[in-house]
Amino acid sequence: MQQSRSGSSTSPAHVTPLANILETADGYVLEAEMPGVSKDGIEVSVENGQLTVVGHRPKADLQRPILYRESRGLDYWRVFELDASIDTAHIKARIDQGILRVTLPKAEAVKPRKIQVTE
Repeated sequence: MQQSRSGSSTSPAHVTPLANILETADGYVLEAEMPGVSKDGIEVSVENGQLTVVGHRPKADLQRPILYRESRGLDYWRVFELDASIDTAHIKARIDQGILRVTLPKAEAVKPRKIQVTE
């Protein structure tokens, strides 16, 4: 799995979330940092071999003047190119404390298996 070229640059309306990709025995886990995003603000989709993750943040309360700001109040957006070995029908996603975890299982055909030896 790798980041798609279309995901390497963002428009001014989006922020690219930081991400880690871990390999497990059964597949991969994508972890993306999306602070301020709730379950209702997440969109995860697969189309044409690409995984797209979008995180919508609530709009900031601008009733008071901002004295100092490091965090841009923009939505998150990132696209990853999926390997053909990913079983896209069984992808799962959850968010907990601002970390989106997407489980990307390997297709059964590419998982290692033991062959029974007979006499």
